[in-house]
Amino acid sequence: MREAGQSPAHLRQRMARRWRGLAAVLAGSVLAWSLQAFEIPAPMERAAREAGPAVVTLLQSLKRATDAVQPGNDLDALNRVNNFFNQNIQYGDDLEVWGKVDYWASPFETFKRGYGDCEDYVIAKYFTLLQMGMSPEKLRFVYVRATMAGSPKPIAHMILAYYATPTTTDPLILDILDNAVKPASQRRDLVPVFSFNTQGLWQGVSGSSQGNAAARLSPWRDLLEKVKGEGFVF
Repeated sequence: MREAGQSPAHLRQRMARRWRGLAAVLAGSVLAWSLQAFEIPAPMERAAREAGPAVVTLLQSLKRATDAVQPGNDLDALNRVNNFFNQNIQYGDDLEVWGKVDYWASPFETFKRGYGDCEDYVIAKYFTLLQMGMSPEKLRFVYVRATMAGSPKPIAHMILAYYATPTTTDPLILDILDNAVKPASQRRDLVPVFSFNTQGLWQGVSGSSQGNAAARLSPWRDLLEKVKGEGFVF
């Protein structure tokens, strides 16, 4: 129904403004819902108690550290999560921590020991960010060759890459070799080999798809079962 004294053109303008306002409200609601502070659902709380007091303590500390994250602010979440694990987990080689040459620890296993190698840091950061509502399309594990001072040749290393959009060509890097979250273009010490997440496996960081990571990487497949049992979403 036309409001009294309003021309059709004027009414169209008013309706357009209302729709823009509604769209903004809805967009804000989606952002607030999709990325938020770390939540501890009942299954995760039970799994933490079963894993022991060290896990409960660190899990509660993680929640406090992320409670102040700005809703919908990916960069804020990346920095808080990266800083938390870099500061609260000590580096330890798999042989020292697990007595194995290569072992991919679940977040709670790393929480319990308090030690982990590069893969363990990345695993904990990745599943924490997913638990906060970050889209899995934005995150990839990346195996790299890292050049380090004092090392005669590059070493095998793992980092976490964040892609703001599907077309991002310069992802942000979360790492233990450099505490600052930086664009990949500023990390000339890293050369990507392959990348993966819960949705796929790729050559480099943007190369051709190599199929399903769980089907190709047995440590990843085993890890997903453990993470599921700890109550994380993915």
